[in-house]
Amino acid sequence: MNYQETVNWMFKQLPMYQNQGTTAYKVDLSNTNLLANHLNHPERFFKSIHVAGTNGKGSTSHMLASVLQEAGYNVGLYTSPHLKDFRERIKINGKEISKQFVIGFIKRNQSFFEDHQLSFFEMTVGMAFDYFSQKQVDIAVIEVGLGGRLDSTNIITPEVSVITNIGFDHMQFLGHTYQSIATEKAGIIKPKVPVVIGETQPETKEVFVAVAKRNASEIYFADQLVTKSFESDLKGSYQKHNIKTVVQTVNVLNTQNRFTISQEQLIKGLKNVVNNTALKGRWQILQDRPKIICDTAHNKEGLSYVMKQIADEEFNNLHMVFGVVNDKDLESILPLLPKQATYYFCKPDIPRGMDVSILKNKFLSNGFKGQSYNTVNEALNSAKKNSEEEDLIYVGGSTFMVAEII
Repeated sequence: MNYQETVNWMFKQLPMYQNQGTTAYKVDLSNTNLLANHLNHPERFFKSIHVAGTNGKGSTSHMLASVLQEAGYNVGLYTSPHLKDFRERIKINGKEISKQFVIGFIKRNQSFFEDHQLSFFEMTVGMAFDYFSQKQVDIAVIEVGLGGRLDSTNIITPEVSVITNIGFDHMQFLGHTYQSIATEKAGIIKPKVPVVIGETQPETKEVFVAVAKRNASEIYFADQLVTKSFESDLKGSYQKHNIKTVVQTVNVLNTQNRFTISQEQLIKGLKNVVNNTALKGRWQILQDRPKIICDTAHNKEGLSYVMKQIADEEFNNLHMVFGVVNDKDLESILPLLPKQATYYFCKPDIPRGMDVSILKNKFLSNGFKGQSYNTVNEALNSAKKNSEEEDLIYVGGSTFMVAEII
């Protein structure tokens, strides 16, 4: 198989959460442990940072990778989901994994995947760990896919664990209270491994403190410890929380003599995240006049920050190109969205995308105005056609919406 045939096989043959949702979620790490053993435990041959959280874990992971790159380290980065190409998930120093490695890894292990019915995510984690081990990275920043305790990435023993924040998302897997979700994400805390919590939340603080104490792990609440302001090229206002999380994580690495990162390297790394890691889709400005902004925020907490930032923008009319996945809790996000906007409803091109007629009817019955479109690009083109130079167009509601237009 060539690269495209290999990727097509991966998407079609194996359960994949971003396409299928609940049916692709595994309830234990047995398959991941089987795969790790099959691959001779590559996760044991590189240092790592483990990053979990409801919102901001992708941005935080990319920021950390950028800072470590500026400090001269050979840095692996594993994130999900991808926007355009599967290889975006696995990078070293901002360069995507080669097509040849993807092809070879699948070819060597295809029968094992089929025999044990591994999920798409389990297989991808194994590929990333094998790649980082073979390429002898100094450290890899590993983003949790979903939750923490039962996530396939949770076979590593990192230098530091990071949990950005807790919000309501993936509740069908993680629970319906902040405490239950926090307990799942706290599952990445390892014995005697320090943990950085990005945001102190009254509902979850004691959960993290208790798990850290049980593991004899030092715990740091970044928003209480980091007082100096730092800037990043990631311009969403919500990034201020992620920046503090990164700064505190770097402080932990430095104070524990695990790595040496100077203040200058920290500053430079934060200012060059996009250039160093090729991150896309975080308050990304696609054009001016009319201004078009896209963002991957997709749950209550993430969208609340984005909507506040939209409110701070100067524009005449607001056009919202909007779509979600079918398990999205619309009741929690509708109150956040501006009713004075014109909406262009559409369905992201994945099986999990919410039917556009359902989406439209829900919005219209709650006092919003707008029309439905067959595709994301058709909706965006209509928004452009209806906009004047001083207007603002926002594209969002789902990572997969952004993936189709950048």
